[in-house]
Amino acid sequence: MPGSKEIRTKIKSVQNTRKITKAMEMVAASKMRKAQERMRAARPYGEKIRNVAAHISHANPEYRHPFLVARDTVKRIGIIMITTDKGLCGGLNTNVQRLALQQVRQWQAEGEEFEVCCIGNKGLGFMQRLGLTVVSHVVQLGDRPQMERLIGAIKVMLDGYTQDRFDRVILFYTRFINTMKQEPVMEQLLPLSGERLGSPEGAWDYIYEPEARAVLDQVLTRYVEALIYQALSENMASEQSARMVAMKAASDNAANVIDELTLVYNKSRQAAITKELSEIVGGAAAV
Repeated sequence: MPGSKEIRTKIKSVQNTRKITKAMEMVAASKMRKAQERMRAARPYGEKIRNVAAHISHANPEYRHPFLVARDTVKRIGIIMITTDKGLCGGLNTNVQRLALQQVRQWQAEGEEFEVCCIGNKGLGFMQRLGLTVVSHVVQLGDRPQMERLIGAIKVMLDGYTQDRFDRVILFYTRFINTMKQEPVMEQLLPLSGERLGSPEGAWDYIYEPEARAVLDQVLTRYVEALIYQALSENMASEQSARMVAMKAASDNAANVIDELTLVYNKSRQAAITKELSEIVGGAAAV
């Protein structure tokens, strides 16, 4: 059994760790509320631009934008992966990385090639370890991401699709369900189709000024950027929720360890006292 001094040192160490995890839990709870507010604030804009893009895509102008045209064959895939910059958020990054790894292995078996855009430091390191080609990345976005910092990395992927460098763009991120649940998601970003656009209610007639091509280029590019920003907002809300839950679990575990060590310390102390008393009584009896 370790000595009393070693046990006291261990208890003090665990108590200091518990103070840190408790503080991180409170900080994450505060940031989580703000991240959820930003996520909800971005949703109306996303829904409105989705509505506009849906009507434009079904208006059948003379010009058909490349984002709306599905390719006959898929040989190269562009991947946009959104992860966190920091750790200590449970299995959040591990889950989305595992999903991406499964898909990459499957696509590699089919002979497809990849170009990757990483948003977040954890995803960047993961893709580099896999040996995939990272063509753009952005890290250290902070707690309030700015669209200006994302546009450059996103534009590389959008230009790659329009220039036929790859035939699909796939988005990986973590969707926020509630405080206790976040799920990794894989969605096809380009070409835009299905639920990404939806079906417009009724038909809108447009007068394009200066021309349909210029209008569609602007609207659909902004729409794709809005989708990625919304995914980033969801991922950040998931990050703070997962970190709060992980730090609460760490604090609870530290409290349990402190209780167990205190019990061991008391037993050790009691054993030392009993031994001293036995030696005193034995000495007195010998005299």
